[in-house]
Amino acid sequence: MPPGTPLDLVAAIEGFLLHLRVERGLAHATLEAYGADLRDFGGSPEARGGWERSPDPAVAYLGRLASTAGPAGVRLRATSRRRRTAAIRAFYRFALAEDLVRVDVAAHLDLPREPRLLPDPLRVEEVARLLDAAGPTGAPDPAQDAGPIRSRALLELLYAAGLRVSEATGLDADDLDLDAATVRVIGKGDKERLLPVGEVAVDWLRRYETSVRPALLALHAVPVHRGGPVFLGSRGRRLTRQQAWDVVKRAAAAAGLAGRATPHTLRHSFATHLLEGGADLRIVQELLGHASISTTQIYTHLTGERVREVYARAHPRA
Repeated sequence: MPPGTPLDLVAAIEGFLLHLRVERGLAHATLEAYGADLRDFGGSPEARGGWERSPDPAVAYLGRLASTAGPAGVRLRATSRRRRTAAIRAFYRFALAEDLVRVDVAAHLDLPREPRLLPDPLRVEEVARLLDAAGPTGAPDPAQDAGPIRSRALLELLYAAGLRVSEATGLDADDLDLDAATVRVIGKGDKERLLPVGEVAVDWLRRYETSVRPALLALHAVPVHRGGPVFLGSRGRRLTRQQAWDVVKRAAAAAGLAGRATPHTLRHSFATHLLEGGADLRIVQELLGHASISTTQIYTHLTGERVREVYARAHPRA
């Protein structure tokens, strides 16, 4: 906790995080985000002005973030301010229920308007270029192409199953069933879903599993839990989110798509291409692991734009 944070606020924040972990079972990444946001608030000068007596400290803190730079010296985007406001509201609801505050502070905190940013998916032919650029296009030689085979298997799976990058890097061998062409994923909120995996991705995953992964796994001699991580780095440890981003970044540069492709771009492309192919919106929601259909509906607007593009290009009087 930052120096100067009131001791009673430190205890309240830690109690709230424990509540989120034990009673609500939130994912580790979500807990980390809540903790970082609340510790920044706790270390702010506003929080030292009676955080438990009035909504004024929280209102002043969030107002400052909206008008000046955040902790890193950069003005926070609306999405970041919305997340921080949500964290503080949730904390104060907990504090009120536990009789740690005297007033309902959360009722005085309004969430910033959520920007409706449309995803920028790749076209089918662009995805094909990206995947080809990630790994060998001919018959791969495991001795020469270990890295490219791993990269190709990762990107093929991201696109085939629409995974979040954290879901892909968090996979263990026991989560993959290549014979059944399925992958078991634990998504946000520890929600489990069983997803189909296409034939092409299964083929690349099988090549990686049989010819590359065993050698990588042997580099790091630790007890293997649940079969060990699926995706490994060059030192035999679990591939990190940043390493996965670097894989996509390098493939995008090689494919002439620099600046247009991230791991999440493949997830956006997965959803868009399914809907363009006639998939039901509810099915896409289940595949993506969205808690609300409204989150998935952003893709219906996107595909509507594609329909208009095709119409304008194809109709003689458009």
